[in-house]
Amino acid sequence: MTPRYLVAFHPKRALHRFTDLLVIGGGLSGLRAANAAAANQSVLVVTKDRIQESNSNYAQGGIAGVIDETDSFENHVQDTLNAGGNLCDRSVVDTVIREAPRRIEELIAWGTRFDSHQEGSLMLGREGGHSHQRIVHALGDATGREVMRAVIQRTRERQNIQIMENAFTMDLLTHEGRCHGAVLGVGTDKPTLVWAKQTILCTGGCGQIFRESTNPPVATADGIAAAYRAGVELRDMEMMQFHPTVLYIAGSSRFLITEAVRGEGAHLVDASGHRFMSEYDPRGELAPRDVVSQSIVRQMSKTQHPCVYLDLNHLDPKEVKSRFPGIAKVCQEFGLDITQDRIPVRPGAHYMIGGVSVDIEGRTSLPGLWAAGEVTSSGLHGANRLASNSLLEGLVYGAHAGEGAARAAAEMPDRYEALKIEGPATAAPVEPLDIGDIRNAMKSLMGRLCGVQRDAPSLRQALDSLESYCSYALPRQFDSVEGWELQNMLLTARLMAATALAREESRGVHFRNDFPTTNDEQWRRHLTVQIDRDGGRPRQTPIL
Repeated sequence: MTPRYLVAFHPKRALHRFTDLLVIGGGLSGLRAANAAAANQSVLVVTKDRIQESNSNYAQGGIAGVIDETDSFENHVQDTLNAGGNLCDRSVVDTVIREAPRRIEELIAWGTRFDSHQEGSLMLGREGGHSHQRIVHALGDATGREVMRAVIQRTRERQNIQIMENAFTMDLLTHEGRCHGAVLGVGTDKPTLVWAKQTILCTGGCGQIFRESTNPPVATADGIAAAYRAGVELRDMEMMQFHPTVLYIAGSSRFLITEAVRGEGAHLVDASGHRFMSEYDPRGELAPRDVVSQSIVRQMSKTQHPCVYLDLNHLDPKEVKSRFPGIAKVCQEFGLDITQDRIPVRPGAHYMIGGVSVDIEGRTSLPGLWAAGEVTSSGLHGANRLASNSLLEGLVYGAHAGEGAARAAAEMPDRYEALKIEGPATAAPVEPLDIGDIRNAMKSLMGRLCGVQRDAPSLRQALDSLESYCSYALPRQFDSVEGWELQNMLLTARLMAATALAREESRGVHFRNDFPTTNDEQWRRHLTVQIDRDGGRPRQTPIL
């Protein structure tokens, strides 16, 4: 696949910038990575929207960590492994969880105001899949917003870190098997080539490839697609986690109703008011997300109703409004009082578990490129992410990748060389392309054919349509963010459908109606894809 930067602009008209560390993405993992650099190292953080616009900022759930004396690292490790469908890397799980208390203390030192009791101790919540109360929250149900406020403020105070907003990363710059930075579409007349000693990819997820998603509009798979085009190994692309409870009201955004609502005792009921979860799992509403999502889909099919409902009527109204002010406010805008009215919900694409393969230090398969956060497949989540482990992963891997990249950059000479880029001549297509129409068609088919429940006929149908879209959309030259995003989403959707078809079993978030059981003997494997290996077809790799 031709890197997009070769055909998108004339190199002589490009601007050039040079930096020690280039961090692509301004969410929690990206900013944590940037803050790991030494004071004498130049760091450029680029984000395609405002710095506040990221999945991290919208996180309602909290950060999991062993803080209470009745809890233990072993408990948290076991809960993570239980949720992960026997696909986690135990050494990674152990490392991340043992760092959790230190990372939470670090955020507090940086100014994060977590919810606390009057005597000063942290308030701890419990969410689905956790055996103990170990989730720290902020502002009730707006943890991400408070954490990002503190981390953004700290980052802006660092004189060696520059933040470039509204800069779309079109592609990674590679030469002779190494990453040298990235090309940014900052306006269409003069793109910017950023030459960096080390590059850290922290671009987040890809929820926007689905019609129903909790992700903000920026989550369009940009980092995953750019890494794939650069020849980087991707892993477990079939593993998309669907959040079971997404607000389902005509005219509303697909607002996430946090796991903590069920953790505090909310019931899931169907259209007739029947509480159904115990029929699918003895843990009821506190079962892991994959179980709850699949149970809701089955109950919707059984009742022929487009959603189910969260019922909080039996809980203390004052406690509910105090604990979940953001949810109460959004629902109130649509005439719902969450202390009295049932909240209509259904599953939606929430968190990308698969992505760029990284080791424990955040290294990718491409020298000079590191990655952290939702864009990666680290081995922490396995086949199903345990609630509130994602912000923790972003903190730990952001720190690891930032520290590793900073060390590598310090060992390189202070000499930059802008390589000559020559793009092939391509003819402009005669017929214009309706980007919005293709995007809507893709999102709809992914929800119908590659969603919570999958089977071979549906996945083949999805692949056929995606291959058709890709055949005429990927070779095009676009001069807009919308066009570049479309290419990224189509490419990622195709990879997800292909790996979902290849994994002929059910495991974690990946459920196949035609292969409903887990097959450890044949499929306790990772599925990897790489553009220059086996033509980009999925390949099984063993669990180490």
